[in-house]
Amino acid sequence: MGLSLISALPKIRVHVFYNYARAQNKPNVNSNFPDYTAMKINITFVLVFTAFLLVHTAFAQTPPADTMAATGGIAPVSFQSAEKNTSNTDQKEDSEAFLREAKKHKILTRKFDHLPEYVNGYYIVAGVFGEKANARKSVRNLSKRGFKADFVYNPANKMHYVYLQHYARWQDAIEACNSNLDNRYGSTTWILQMANPQPDREAMVQQAVETEQMALQRELREVQAPNTALTKKIAEVKDRELNTPATVKESFMKASSPSAYDDNSTSKLLQKADQYFDKMWYAEAAELYELALEDSENYSFKTIERVGDAHYFNTNMVRAYYWYDMLYDKYKKEMSTDNIFKYAHSLKGTGKYSRAKRLMRLYNKELEKQDEDARNNIPRVTRGEVVLDNILKSETQMEVKNLDINSKYSDFSPMRYGKDQLVFASAADSSFFSTRRYKWNNQPYLDLYVAKMNEESQEVRDAVKFDKTVNTKYHEASVTFSPDQNTIYFTRNNYGKKLKRDKHGVNHLKIYRSIKTEKGWSEAEALPFTSDDYSTGHPALSPDGKQLYFVSDMPGTIGATDIFVVDVMEDGSFSDPRNLGPEINTDRKEMFPFINEDKLYFSSDGHVGLGGLDIFEVAFNQEDGFLEVRNLGRPVNSNKDDFSFIIDEKTQKGFFASNRSGGKGDDDIYSFKKLIPEEVNENAIAGIVTEIVNGEVVPEALVTLLDENNRKLKEVVTEADGSFVFEDLEGNTKYSIQVNKESYFESKTEVTTLDNVRIDTAFELKKLEELIAVEDGIRKIKMDMIYFDFDKFNIRQDASEELDKLVAILNEYPSMVIKIESHTDSRGPRVYNTYLSDRRAKSTRDYLVSQGIDPKRIQSAIGYGEDRLLNECDGSVRCSSQQHQLNRRSEFIIVDM
Repeated sequence: MGLSLISALPKIRVHVFYNYARAQNKPNVNSNFPDYTAMKINITFVLVFTAFLLVHTAFAQTPPADTMAATGGIAPVSFQSAEKNTSNTDQKEDSEAFLREAKKHKILTRKFDHLPEYVNGYYIVAGVFGEKANARKSVRNLSKRGFKADFVYNPANKMHYVYLQHYARWQDAIEACNSNLDNRYGSTTWILQMANPQPDREAMVQQAVETEQMALQRELREVQAPNTALTKKIAEVKDRELNTPATVKESFMKASSPSAYDDNSTSKLLQKADQYFDKMWYAEAAELYELALEDSENYSFKTIERVGDAHYFNTNMVRAYYWYDMLYDKYKKEMSTDNIFKYAHSLKGTGKYSRAKRLMRLYNKELEKQDEDARNNIPRVTRGEVVLDNILKSETQMEVKNLDINSKYSDFSPMRYGKDQLVFASAADSSFFSTRRYKWNNQPYLDLYVAKMNEESQEVRDAVKFDKTVNTKYHEASVTFSPDQNTIYFTRNNYGKKLKRDKHGVNHLKIYRSIKTEKGWSEAEALPFTSDDYSTGHPALSPDGKQLYFVSDMPGTIGATDIFVVDVMEDGSFSDPRNLGPEINTDRKEMFPFINEDKLYFSSDGHVGLGGLDIFEVAFNQEDGFLEVRNLGRPVNSNKDDFSFIIDEKTQKGFFASNRSGGKGDDDIYSFKKLIPEEVNENAIAGIVTEIVNGEVVPEALVTLLDENNRKLKEVVTEADGSFVFEDLEGNTKYSIQVNKESYFESKTEVTTLDNVRIDTAFELKKLEELIAVEDGIRKIKMDMIYFDFDKFNIRQDASEELDKLVAILNEYPSMVIKIESHTDSRGPRVYNTYLSDRRAKSTRDYLVSQGIDPKRIQSAIGYGEDRLLNECDGSVRCSSQQHQLNRRSEFIIVDM
């Protein structure tokens, strides 16, 4: 999809930021291989230029350092890389240095060297448990406190070691232990050193190269034939080499030396797959996991989770669903909220929307368990279900076409350049000799291309690479131009003379700027608010060029990636980045912004959608800021990833990218145009009614539409799925929605319509019987306190709303008899307070009688003054008005039912 935030950009769209965020939750794994994609010598080149000698030379000599840099940092045979693997000897010396330093600081340590399923490094251990359930509980509690907690299981002693953090370097672990993780953890900790032996990978790679050389020589011998046969063979080899890359399975079997993997055992395949996964080479990891599990029935939680994740991060939702479904079936109780979220998205991605809604309900329920504030901070499931139902029911009339310029690889992020050109990102691999691949998805690296565009027909053709000053051998994508078209902003790997990585080995993305001069585009420079420690990308300029929107996971990010904005000053400098806030950004991914005069478009998998990334729009103005986020619906959105949307509001034409079914390659660019102007009255209020405790839908509830004067306008009854809708309403008008059902409390809310917008609402009804509680053996009606103003006994508006609930309970239970007890605070004379509370009790009784309750059902209404205070505010201590108000209340005791 677009540039990812990691070593190179995952599908460089979603993968770019998409996967970096999840990678941050895992321990860092140093690559056992240098980060490269092996060069193959094209047999066509060999034949045409009689290149047997060239092949011999290429495989016999070690190139100079600059040549190695140009080929990804690897020499064809000698492997004199600057990023050589750490040998076991180096590992031993490093271990000794660690033990000396730990002893110096009086830190307890322990070493394991027999657990290859765990990443080598240093774990800050907080506790050891014999029971797995206790270890998981400890991990959950520590995770809530912000630690990247997990546990290591040692089958030798059957103990679970719960750790707070993992570090690749012992120096970082020592520092963290000494500081109690920056004083965030108050108890004793110690360091577990994981030191599994490192396999000899150089021998493996050497064997792979020798195998490749022998294959090339064999090809040469086989094609010694007349010219016609030679021409045919050249075409066959060219097609195979350029268009049919070896599968991961084939590559793995080639690269494995006989001594290391001659038995092709499941455990070794899984170990290799884990290594690929930890390096975020998800395409290769997924294939190895599938290969390893073909004949195995021993599926662990970790393995199933990882194979599902590997497919998920490569947006293969069919296979992701297969494995997540197995995970749910085998380990439902152990699944995290993140597991449930991805499972639900894989269900959407395969069109299973009904089941996806149930999973999202479970997701929100589990999320609320983890966070006591979640009820206020996250949207209720029921609203999400309503929105999804509305998206599924609606479809904008559009003409959508797949562009001719799409390749078999990833093409995305279209952007208009002038009046008749389109710039976009592509992994089209147009170079004849290029075989460099990005390990995330086994595709060539992304470059920027420019093509001719017919504004009327939206036909795009004759794509060529953009300026070579902008394109490098790594990833470039996601461009935006200044209004005068003389400044370009684009996303690129953090790249100077070589890829730059942070302390965890991650190569982040940065936004670069290049200015057009008489000599062409200037050398691109990274923008000042970018960093080696986090990623920035997906730039989008406002129409006047004064604001630059972008995506980042920088400090201050709400979710995995958020949309930020900076002001562009006249001198070319920038303001500090500002997060667009929770109205736009969710706890998941927001990406690919596009801004025009009054709307922001972006892609997200955090807002309710059809699956994968969906495209959303949100209107804004100077007075109110951003309004309600709206899903664009079908056909722009699908159950796959849909992103990098641009539109001309005047013509209602534009482009977007998607990896939906029926495309030419991985991600394809599509054109669209709206066919019918939206002139019909779309003003409507829709909703769904559920039970507040268990979230079950409530059918056959009476829903009443009222105007501002509380006059009834319409009535409907909820459907079997708890839904309702009022259509053909006035725009910009305030209405009230009232929901009633027998045995439930009434629910009421105000809703204001907009112009041609459907408003979605959610109602949660509480059963009457749930408000009867027993406290100290006394049955009471559980409801909000009935408060009174100071020195007053009249019924306030908020009090009358609560008393109406009491009326509903009394009507539901016609034999119920109650008594009313009223209380005051300690201010004022005690005798007067007793009198005042008695008046309040009788005012409460009078209100109930006025609502039709038989006076005989109210046994007594007595005031107790200040005799039964709820706090210490008895006049001897200083208290606030709010504290005193807690004592001014009425309570309702059930005498008989």
